[in-house]
Amino acid sequence: MQELRQELSRQAAAAELARDEAISEESQPENKWDTHSQEAAYLAEGQAKLAAEVGESIKLYETLALPDFQPTDTIALGAVVSLGATASDSQSTAATWYFLGPRGGGLELKIDDRTILVVTPQSPLGRQLVGKQVGDMVQPPGRGTPPLQRIASVE
Repeated sequence: MQELRQELSRQAAAAELARDEAISEESQPENKWDTHSQEAAYLAEGQAKLAAEVGESIKLYETLALPDFQPTDTIALGAVVSLGATASDSQSTAATWYFLGPRGGGLELKIDDRTILVVTPQSPLGRQLVGKQVGDMVQPPGRGTPPLQRIASVE
């Protein structure tokens, strides 16, 4: 949640700067071909929309009921999932942790000694995770064809 609040602060500051630029006397058009103020206004609108989206994400997370997942449960919204072993169990990779959240995909969270990446059910990996269980295989996205990974745990 702290990461989203920091992102909201950054987006709000960027929106304010863009708004100030758009209404600045220096941005007023010098002739009919000067589009600087119009471009600044578009930028301000876009920054304001981004800030609003982050605000909506914060509200979603504040009201998100986090289920108490058991190791045998199927993966759903609110699950913390680790991917570990490759398809050929003889090659073990370090665990990679994911949180299946409603929004904010791509955020990295530091919890205890773990780095947890937020994915959404709409993302390629999120679509694969929903409904799976410990032991099932998924194909994390990446360059080329990354190896299949086994779902090691669900919390």
